[in-house]
Amino acid sequence: MAATARHCQPPGFMKIENCRFADPSSDRRHWIATGWLGLMTAVFMTAGCTTGVAQTTSSADNLTSTAVTDNDSFEGQTALATIAGGCFWCTEAVFERMRGISDVTSGYIGGEMVDPDYKSVCTGRTGHAEAVRITYDPSVVSFKEILKVFFKTHDPTTLNRQGADVGTQYRSAIFPHNDEQKREAEEFIAEISGEYRDPIVTSIEPLSTWYPAEEYHQDYFRRNPNAGYCQAVVANKVRKFNREFGDEYLDKSK
Repeated sequence: MAATARHCQPPGFMKIENCRFADPSSDRRHWIATGWLGLMTAVFMTAGCTTGVAQTTSSADNLTSTAVTDNDSFEGQTALATIAGGCFWCTEAVFERMRGISDVTSGYIGGEMVDPDYKSVCTGRTGHAEAVRITYDPSVVSFKEILKVFFKTHDPTTLNRQGADVGTQYRSAIFPHNDEQKREAEEFIAEISGEYRDPIVTSIEPLSTWYPAEEYHQDYFRRNPNAGYCQAVVANKVRKFNREFGDEYLDKSK
């Protein structure tokens, strides 16, 4: 299913199918100089996550977690969680601030195309979701707590869509690394389903080949805090995490 993007087109951008890729020579701060801040409210409703420089192709990473459960003490050990909740810039920025998490990597998962890149995933035809892979210490934070933050910081009731980002690549999905994570995900969704007016459409999908996204996507918000999309959308996700979970889960050392 092809993405049906509804985006503003800032200066210095060219349209390729349904994605927009920045001209490498353009400074993102030029968005502001040409009136981006004046359109911030409209951007929040219409801007997409599909800005970036499609330059490199990533390699597959079939890393899977060991059978670590959250019910026992595994001090010093790590486990993996892989989730998709729309634009990976947003999801990454939230979980990079959470205690007990040592690494968050943006990437692609759940599709059929071998070695996809950002341009191909943005078409919505590869089947991949924009996702993040989280490395966490289960003695500090549990998988259920990760799910708690995940569901509070994106909309799990909109099918193949988060805000103005539309397409199967923006679907809400969980990719369990073991049977315990699958069971916990199923139980958690059942537990919170009554909190939403509309049905939860988050899918629980098999753990397939993981492709790390291009390097320029990694730590995107941290490296590009003044980019238009970051100011209009990602920053709001981060503020929501701080407001909802600041006292409970925020790692103030990061």
